[in-house]
Amino acid sequence: MVKKTVLVTGGAGFVGSHLCKALLERGNHVVCIDNFISGRLTNIEPLKKNPEFDLLIHDVTEPYNFYVDEIFNLACPASPIFYQRDPIATYKTTVLGAINALDLALRWNAKIFQASTSEVYGDALVHPQPESYWGNVNPHGVRSCYDEGKRGAESLFFDYFRKHKIRIKVARIFNTYGPNMNVDDGRVVSNFIIQALQNRDITVYGDGKQTRSFCYVDDLIRGMLALMDSDDSVTGPVNLGNPGEFTMLELADKVLAQTKSKSKLVFMPLPGDDPRVRRPDITLAETLLGWKPEIPLDEGLRRTIEYFKGIL
Repeated sequence: MVKKTVLVTGGAGFVGSHLCKALLERGNHVVCIDNFISGRLTNIEPLKKNPEFDLLIHDVTEPYNFYVDEIFNLACPASPIFYQRDPIATYKTTVLGAINALDLALRWNAKIFQASTSEVYGDALVHPQPESYWGNVNPHGVRSCYDEGKRGAESLFFDYFRKHKIRIKVARIFNTYGPNMNVDDGRVVSNFIIQALQNRDITVYGDGKQTRSFCYVDDLIRGMLALMDSDDSVTGPVNLGNPGEFTMLELADKVLAQTKSKSKLVFMPLPGDDPRVRRPDITLAETLLGWKPEIPLDEGLRRTIEYFKGIL
């Protein structure tokens, strides 16, 4: 495979660090941009030993310029705790960050990937969610900085594609979990595991019957690379996620069983605009990319629990 210079914005984050590792294993030169608002240096510490890895500490809302063959635009806090902490900064990161990445792609004729999200579907009225569904999003709610920011970024990608003919790839990423998740990021998988390992009460929001579909990070990375490697006619958006659907109560039971925890469930009010259901229709990914997830939830949880045991 030809060696490429590949930029990963948000490369020190949970998904970004796994992507950087996979790109290095392919023999690429990888440039990681991160301002460490939610990314962590420990995620990329092992990669810094590789001479083909460069770290640039930079805020993607400010322009930057250097040669690249490919760009993976991942920069943005992805958990509600982080993106609601400074919603204006979140919106700037998604929209201005997309503009700066697209301008770089235009300048160097680079292929560019946008890490969009299942949150563009909002509190979905169609289930499971196909890419053709336009969504049900509150445009001024507490989650809109992220939801609408990502929708705006998608709009920009397709406008650059139509106007400038740049090569774009847009993936809508569903709930992902695995090693390198932040201990305090507030996502349900890490929350449940941390609470269970420490024998603290497990916090369940609402009645716990809302559903999510959980994709192990290794499966997601395979999907992202498959989309980036696909024919230029495949622009997306393409759903990347595991269609296995579980209630929060089912997830809690699995975590309790694997950790052998004495934790009890405690129910709290449901946060604003929290989606009731979430499951991807991955027909496009299967058809266009030959991709589907391979790691079942029980196995992914086992690996993730081992990771958190090692860092707590």
